[in-house]
Amino acid sequence: MTKFSAPYAGDFESAAELLLQADSLLITAGAGMSIDSGLPDFRGEHGFWRAYPALGRHGLSFYEIASPRAFRERPELAWGFYGHRLQLYRRTMPHQGFAILRELAKTMPRGGFVFTSNVDGHFQKAGFAEHQVAECHGTIHTLQCLDGCGHAPWPAQSFDPVIDSDSGELCSALPQCPACQGLARPNILMFSDGGWNGEAVGQQMARLERWLAGTSRTVVLELGAGTTIPTVRRFGEQLDVPLIRMNPDEAAVLRRCDISLAMPALAGLRELSAALRAAAS
Repeated sequence: MTKFSAPYAGDFESAAELLLQADSLLITAGAGMSIDSGLPDFRGEHGFWRAYPALGRHGLSFYEIASPRAFRERPELAWGFYGHRLQLYRRTMPHQGFAILRELAKTMPRGGFVFTSNVDGHFQKAGFAEHQVAECHGTIHTLQCLDGCGHAPWPAQSFDPVIDSDSGELCSALPQCPACQGLARPNILMFSDGGWNGEAVGQQMARLERWLAGTSRTVVLELGAGTTIPTVRRFGEQLDVPLIRMNPDEAAVLRRCDISLAMPALAGLRELSAALRAAAS
């Protein structure tokens, strides 16, 4: 891996200089990337229950409802939660920061790639090609058989869930596996989930590894990735390339070659875009 010219301090000018030296951009994104689009923040029980008060009345945490067990024991309630999220993600438009990232990746000689734990599909909705995105926890826009009958995951396009706002339960028909007619579930890696079908993610990760092998001066731009579920942070850190971490609350970095920007995603990307224009002029 080619060395960059110098260690950098935590400011946007230095981040812009680092990006101008890069030949490729790896965007790593967690839940904080989507919050600026108006999607709910699940941090803490009170934040989760504010977004889903019916689940608060049931006393169910995010960890309890986001599990295969919930689909087996309370399928209408589990699909009420995920069905609401599916409809929310379908109708919500990605914020301007996605377009800033897309344009930045286009300026790189070796282009860009996305590694995200978000299941909302907003990078693709914002114009990133399918072959440029790795969704390490899967996607809500694909379904799979809860019983693992062997049928391959399929698009959720035809599933149009209707949710009772008072009970939080699905009041339309439960989705079924087209092969065995058993209950369908989202093709998402949930908690305590031994039945997730991760074949699509495996293919995405293979494409990402091939892309990385063809780069020499990659910079990781991490956005809204916290420490509670550290998948995204760990992936970027283990690559041993310079990292720009943008996070309003957990922006600390350990290495001198990394940059800490204590900003939310959209505001930070606007600042970074301005700094890049200034540095290039």
